[in-house]
Amino acid sequence: MISSEQGLFGEFGGRYVPEILRPALCQLEDMYQQLRSDETFWQEYLQLTQEFSGRPTPLTALPRLSELLGGAKIWLKREDLNHSGAHKINNVLGQALLVKRMGKQRIIAETGAGQHGLATAIIAARMGLQATIYMGSEDVERQYSNVFWMRQLGAEVVPVNHGSCTLKDALDEALRDWAASVDDTHYVLGTACGPAPFPELVTYFQRVISQEIRAQAKHQIGALPNAVVACVGGGSNALGAFCDFLDEPSVRLLGVEAGGRSQQPGQHSIRLHGDLASPGIAQGYKTLFLQNRNGQLGETHSIAAGLDYVGVSPVLADLVARGRVDATSATDAEVTHAFQLLMRYEGIIPALESSHALAGGFALAKEMQPQEHVVINLSGRGDKDIFNIAQALPQQEWLDFLEREVARTEQRLKESAQCPNGEEQYVSNG
Repeated sequence: MISSEQGLFGEFGGRYVPEILRPALCQLEDMYQQLRSDETFWQEYLQLTQEFSGRPTPLTALPRLSELLGGAKIWLKREDLNHSGAHKINNVLGQALLVKRMGKQRIIAETGAGQHGLATAIIAARMGLQATIYMGSEDVERQYSNVFWMRQLGAEVVPVNHGSCTLKDALDEALRDWAASVDDTHYVLGTACGPAPFPELVTYFQRVISQEIRAQAKHQIGALPNAVVACVGGGSNALGAFCDFLDEPSVRLLGVEAGGRSQQPGQHSIRLHGDLASPGIAQGYKTLFLQNRNGQLGETHSIAAGLDYVGVSPVLADLVARGRVDATSATDAEVTHAFQLLMRYEGIIPALESSHALAGGFALAKEMQPQEHVVINLSGRGDKDIFNIAQALPQQEWLDFLEREVARTEQRLKESAQCPNGEEQYVSNG
């Protein structure tokens, strides 16, 4: 289990917040320290995930892709099959139990891809809570299907129209709201970032992913996997997939960030590898941020709305610094290709966020031996991304489609012209 030293993970983490938020964070810290050693609470949590969300999620082999790519055998941890379509509900259900204990009636959240916002809206409806969800206006536009469902569930969705209009700005607004409403409101922070104890708390609930991978791999593979791969936005699904293997040096852990269009400033969201990010303090904690020399947070880009965050979990920043977790990135083009491969060879539609893990996992599998096994955490499903992926598909595919349609039309006209008058009329009407 992940644990911190007074909210710190090496040089990262901490609690840098206004005084008005400190009582709420201290209350949350005290409650977390009590529940993490309370097996009754963990069993209550597991029962809720099973009865409401459908856990355990399966471990699915990919035989056709494994054969196509060569190298290791590839498996998917199917977090896309959770209720709400992503891993986010694991954390939301856990924090909902905390809200129940605290007796608060309002919850707020930030969201990028909309999956955390959707999960928050679902649990608010389930428990009769008032919910306000902050979302960058750019993300509202490209993830509108999730926005629609959040509103239908009764949540208030507040578009954030300043800054980059993405996840970073939504988190800022959520913190401002919480500072003004802390007495009756709980902030259901969606990823393993922010001030202590949130990084550790979110990881605590998401660790169910790696606990299941361990048990399923022993049953289905007969051993632990040789590698576990996950995409990295804030870090919640990656830490959930990695947590139970941190003390297993034989299991390689690989986080895949958003390489975007290029490594030029504002064209990617790479924080964990290379020298593109630097330590800084913002949004209540210390971690690696994309920032300029004056400490101003930079712009980001990813084809996936959930991965364009300017910072990263302090837990992951420390694990990468210590060499326990490796980091790489995948470009938008590589992500689109991995998305198509999984659909066409295995019949599974992944989220664009998860497709980063697919791109990194496929590349890693090709370097491994046939007797080895790599597990990729499929953190979400892709129905929310239908319009984004349609725009991102290679233009040549559309040109080829149009060329085939033109050829077919010309052939039909040619056949029609060769028919007698009456028959030609019949063909035309047909």
